Amino acid sequence: MRDGSRDSLGFLYGRLDYERVGMPASAADLRIGRMRRLLRAMGDPQDGLRIVHVAGTKGKGSTSYLIAEAARGAGYRAGLLTSPHLHRLGERFRVDGLDATDEELDALVEDVRPAVERLDRSPHFRELGGATFFEITTAMGLLHFARRGADPAVVEVGMGGRLDSTNAIRPVVSVLTTISFDHTRLLGSTLGAIAAEKAGIIKRGRPVVSGVRGEEARAIIRGVASARRAPLREIDADFRYDYEPPRPPLRVPTPGRTRVSTWRTDWGDVGLSLLGEHQALNAAVALAAVDALNEAGLAIGGDALDRFPHLDWPARAEVVGERPWVVVDGAHNPASAVALAEAIRTCFPPGPRTLVFAASREKDFRAQLEALLPDFARVICTRYVENPRSVPPVDVAAVVEDLGHAPALVTDDPASALEFARSITPDDGLICATGSLFLAAEFRAATLGLAAGSSRGRP
Repeated sequence: MRDGSRDSLGFLYGRLDYERVGMPASAADLRIGRMRRLLRAMGDPQDGLRIVHVAGTKGKGSTSYLIAEAARGAGYRAGLLTSPHLHRLGERFRVDGLDATDEELDALVEDVRPAVERLDRSPHFRELGGATFFEITTAMGLLHFARRGADPAVVEVGMGGRLDSTNAIRPVVSVLTTISFDHTRLLGSTLGAIAAEKAGIIKRGRPVVSGVRGEEARAIIRGVASARRAPLREIDADFRYDYEPPRPPLRVPTPGRTRVSTWRTDWGDVGLSLLGEHQALNAAVALAAVDALNEAGLAIGGDALDRFPHLDWPARAEVVGERPWVVVDGAHNPASAVALAEAIRTCFPPGPRTLVFAASREKDFRAQLEALLPDFARVICTRYVENPRSVPPVDVAAVVEDLGHAPALVTDDPASALEFARSITPDDGLICATGSLFLAAEFRAATLGLAAGSSRGRP
């Protein structure tokens, strides 16, 4: 698939791209002023949108997707802006469930490009460091939503919240999913510090929905919401859920079930195709956000949830093969690894299990492995190849062995890891590829027979 013209992609990928080089050494390099100036130069396309802004350490992508799907189920033309993409750049910009087309990508780049180049010539803008890949694609997404009449537009934060490029918007509802440790060099080394950064998306007078547990983080969020006079709705206080996992033997797509009630609506029993109790929490946060939207003037009722048993959100405990089960998950921090391990234990039948693992630099992959290794008989350490941030497989294998696991196996790339895993995993077993969303993309492409190089959409 072409994924936009070579010239358009060349312009985009020629910009500073933190997804490829890793996050900056200092938070001072994250200049939200650049994003505000870029949007202003484009005529502030975000100003006419009814936006839901979603931040959190984990679950923000799934929660954003669930909010958009609930709105779609009620007949709204929902927009969804997420990152990073798995296979095509157009995945980042969805309207009414459809990715941006190649032609739309070309048009968006060509319409944003003059504003970027004009600002590049400004001495003050150059001092801020020119617009980055993420800033430009965020602007493209907002312009796409404005053109397509998206309502609501659900926007996922890239990293953190306070200084994230997406925080140049003014949402009708702000959503916080969970708080745990990730990007500690930039966001802080305590849960309170991380919560303060993510609570930076809270806007004065605008409602906030929070799925955050843990008193240290909750206290910070309450304080920010109170100071900004933003009405706050919290998990376990204003909304709740119960979860029933799929009953083994799993049949795809046999959903689990969750029961969600909020301060406003008893949503009842909801079939949920996304696997794991963490997805039930995400669904509860999403439905609480829907009720906040309803209070802001939308009309989304229970029939909107007819889509939930049939949702397809790639690389989130996604089943891409059977006999043996093949599961792909983009977990890339310790909390996500814990959630994935629990989902594997509760949603799949017992049997011999093989872990395929790759990690990104600057990630605490030792803690990820500590959460995952007890559930796997064998480990294949590999690397993703279309992004330079991957940790060498031998370094990952050394950590596996230091943790007392049986000697790790090593391959050079996801395709060979898949072939090796299939050769050593019985039909009644399970293969799980995780550790990075970049690995998930490449392993998924290999499993589904997608074209080589399709997992990042680069020129």
